Amino acid sequence: MIHKNVITNFCSKEYTPVVSPDAFIHPMAAVIGNVKIGKRVMVAPFASIRGDEGQPLIIEDESNIQDGVVIHALETQQDGSPVERNLVEANGQKVAVFIGKCVSLAHQSQIHGPAYVGSNTFIGMKALVFNARVESGCVVEPGCILMGITVPSGKYVPAGTVLKSQEEADNLPIITDDYPFKNLNSGVVHVNTSLADGYNKSEIK
Repeated sequence: MIHKNVITNFCSKEYTPVVSPDAFIHPMAAVIGNVKIGKRVMVAPFASIRGDEGQPLIIEDESNIQDGVVIHALETQQDGSPVERNLVEANGQKVAVFIGKCVSLAHQSQIHGPAYVGSNTFIGMKALVFNARVESGCVVEPGCILMGITVPSGKYVPAGTVLKSQEEADNLPIITDDYPFKNLNSGVVHVNTSLADGYNKSEIK
């Protein structure tokens, strides 16, 4: 389901999601309001991408939004004025949520803005990223909670970690050649871009 948002005192315009024709949005997913989705993005069943409170939500090329993922954000406007604390910087613009290229958001993970996820990053099952940045080339293993911090590029967050201290974030382990999930994301991206391509050629629309 793809449709416009409603006008409120925290969203003064109606927006229709802008979805690349090369992306695949499953009929049982919801994409609402000020959302931009790039090429070959796969949005799986029961994903919810709601640009009706905080907005815009940006998802760049070849990322995947798996089953049950929620992308939403705190309000970024109040009575026509921006709420700066609920915005993040990405590519020279201020947005509620930014998902870079070739990002995997695994089943039932939640990205709640203000939030930023850099390119080539894997966010594991049931992880939460809220008011946080995860830079490029990271792995967030399943069940983590990230709040109020920045995960530096090339680091991984061990499964189940609750991370609310920047000092702890800075001391996270570096992804090395012997890290077992070093190449996990590239495989997941391959699978999901292939699925997007295949479903777009099928009768499931």
